[in-house]
Amino acid sequence: MADTTGAAGAAGDHRPHPEAGHAAWGAHEPAARLDQPFLADCRARLAFDLFTHTWNSVVLFGLRTGPRRPGELREEIGGISAKVLNQTLRRLADSGLVERTAYAEAPPRVEYGLTPLGQTIMEPLTALAAWAAEHGDEVAEAQERARLRREEPAEGDERGGGETPLRE
Repeated sequence: MADTTGAAGAAGDHRPHPEAGHAAWGAHEPAARLDQPFLADCRARLAFDLFTHTWNSVVLFGLRTGPRRPGELREEIGGISAKVLNQTLRRLADSGLVERTAYAEAPPRVEYGLTPLGQTIMEPLTALAAWAAEHGDEVAEAQERARLRREEPAEGDERGGGETPLRE
């Protein structure tokens, strides 16, 4: 990963020059240069990776209203195993987005909550959730059409399941 302490605009650093500013990030915040390729150490790619991991966004969204015990969080989310939830919480904690609080009680109790950094990701995550609520049916319909196209028998092939080219 690129050195985060170096000067903005240095080789390998994808932040714009400090005077450039960027409305989406605020003038005082470093921003990804959207005119550059998304290299492995690009900060935009780091954010995309956070959003694209299967359970990260779901778990973060589940913590938006406050700290939760793992069992409560798992029940609220549904469809996630205890093992996968624990792996996801650990991954989010390693990224500084979630904190684990252990209480010295009998029986022991653990809660997970968003860190201040984790709270900052809620705005884009909420925007993504709103987009999904508005356009999710369209995406699901497109996926279903694509699935049906793939299952159609190819010309001269009665077995079906062949790949068919996308139709424009």
